[in-house]
Amino acid sequence: MSHTYLLSVLMSGMSLLLFPAQAVRKAPENRAVVSVQEDERRSLHVDVDREEPEFEVDVDAERDIDAATDTDVDVDVDESHIDMDMERDEPEMDVDTDSEQEDIDIDNDEQGFAEREQEKIEKSFAMPAGAGRRTLEIDNVWGSIEVVGTASDHAQLTVNKSIRAESKGKIEQAKKDVTLDITQQGDALKLYVNGPFRCNCHDCGRSHEDDGYVVKMDFQVQVPRDIDIKIKTVNEGHVAVRDINGSFVVRNVNGDIQIRNIAGSGTARTVNVPVKVSFRQNPREASDFETVNGAVELAFARDLAADFKFKTFNGGIYSDFPVTALPVQGMKEEHHGAKVIFRADRYTGARVNAGGPQIKVENLNGDIRILENHE
Repeated sequence: MSHTYLLSVLMSGMSLLLFPAQAVRKAPENRAVVSVQEDERRSLHVDVDREEPEFEVDVDAERDIDAATDTDVDVDVDESHIDMDMERDEPEMDVDTDSEQEDIDIDNDEQGFAEREQEKIEKSFAMPAGAGRRTLEIDNVWGSIEVVGTASDHAQLTVNKSIRAESKGKIEQAKKDVTLDITQQGDALKLYVNGPFRCNCHDCGRSHEDDGYVVKMDFQVQVPRDIDIKIKTVNEGHVAVRDINGSFVVRNVNGDIQIRNIAGSGTARTVNVPVKVSFRQNPREASDFETVNGAVELAFARDLAADFKFKTFNGGIYSDFPVTALPVQGMKEEHHGAKVIFRADRYTGARVNAGGPQIKVENLNGDIRILENHE
């Protein structure tokens, strides 16, 4: 991380200590400097200045905050926004957004893994249209996930399973330890890769390297188009989705996300690689797209009407659609008992046409592109 940037953050926090809390409360709103210019393709280029990390100011309401000599302003800087080495590919961040916490070692050292074994798993599941929504959930750890929507009322599953291990004995141990758990309840199909790496305790004292093997499962699934999907993987794999009409929740770490020809709303988040999404029909509900070191490219149908919230640190924002800048929100004041917390909104807002569902796009290093889908 740049020392200059960190120093500027600290100086910003110190400056708050020099003024009474009432002065902070009445401070003018911070506004991002936005310049808009047309390029040769009539695309809009929005350059957003670098922003300081979000901070919280805790004010003890029981103190006399108007007394300059007794002012006690507690400045809490959200370290998740600044504790990132800009030259590293893997900044510290929370990659598991689910409530269930998992300790998964994604450092996959193959040294000594001389033994190999492969297996193909093929299954079919009836998923007729019913009164409820059909859903597919895939929870993987090592490997890719590819989901394609079809006109069929069946789900066709193919899993290419590969085991790398230190010895033949470790191969046999991996077969016992790591399983593909399949459950189907009504319209809901869940595929869950289970194993010792699903350690739910924070002090179990073991890592994946201690197992002496790696089990990788690459999923290829064909499902009915009208289905809601929730899929995630962690290491050594990409995620590809196409021809789906339902909602989507897609997670990856160290692997790219490509979603094509869809007609739903949802979220897609990864780390260190790009996110690319193309819509056949524009989202009707709020959606969220995020990566850390990579570009975010979203292609929408021509009739797009939405309200965007952008946030990037090193990168530009481009749009094929004419946009109108939305007012920057000022600091929000929240009361928590005896404390008052001020939160700064660091997003840049833009409206396309008459506006509509909120679409939030965020990355750290990389461009954000809002394109018109010509497929």
